[in-house]
Amino acid sequence: MRRAIASLPGPIRAVVALASICLVLAGCSTAGKDAVAQGGTFDFVSPGGKTDIFYDPPSARGTIGKLSGPDLMTDDKTTSVTDFAGQIVVINLWGQWCGPCRAEAPALEKVYEANRDKGVAFLGINVRDNQKDKAQDFVTDNKVGYPSIYDPSMRSLLALGGKFPTSVIPTTIVLDRQHRVAAVFLRSLLAEDLQPTIDDLVREGQE
Repeated sequence: MRRAIASLPGPIRAVVALASICLVLAGCSTAGKDAVAQGGTFDFVSPGGKTDIFYDPPSARGTIGKLSGPDLMTDDKTTSVTDFAGQIVVINLWGQWCGPCRAEAPALEKVYEANRDKGVAFLGINVRDNQKDKAQDFVTDNKVGYPSIYDPSMRSLLALGGKFPTSVIPTTIVLDRQHRVAAVFLRSLLAEDLQPTIDDLVREGQE
C-alpha cells in the first residue's frame, strides 16, 4: 500500500495523506465537515470539521430529543436520559468492536467515579453490536459502573437528529443540568479532556 501511494504524483499523494489524517481524527469512522442536525431543538454544527465542539451557553444549541432504549445489562428495563433529571449527563456512544472505545473506557470510568457524587451521571449507548453478550462482556471486563442502552440498530440515536454524525464512534456528548448540549467530542478521550467541561458545569450549578 505504501509503495502504491509513493508511486502517485505529488499532488495526489497530498490528497491521500490528508484523507488518512481525517480518518484518524474521526476515531472508528468519519464525520462530515460543517455537519448540521436537528434533534429535538438541538442544532449540531461542527465548524471546520472540528472534533471538540463547545456550546457556551449550552442554550445556544438547545436540548436533544427523548433518548431512551433497552438497558444493556438488565432485561426488560428501559434506560433513558430522563432518568437523570437535574443531573449533568455524559453520553458516550461506543462499541466493543471499536479500538478507540476500548482505549478510552478506563478514562471514562475514572471521570465517572470522581464525579458521580457531584450530580454527574454517565450513560453509554452501545451501537452496532449484534451479539449482546460481547457488549456485556465489554462492560464486565472494563468494570464499567454506569448503565448503557443496547442499540445495535442505532434507533435511539434518532433523538440526536437525522444528520448528527452518528457514524463517528466513539462520540461523547455532555449535557448540563437542564439537559442542554454543552459539548460534543468526536474522538476518543482521556480523563483530562473531559474533566474541565464537567468542572465548569458543576460550578455553574453551585452559583
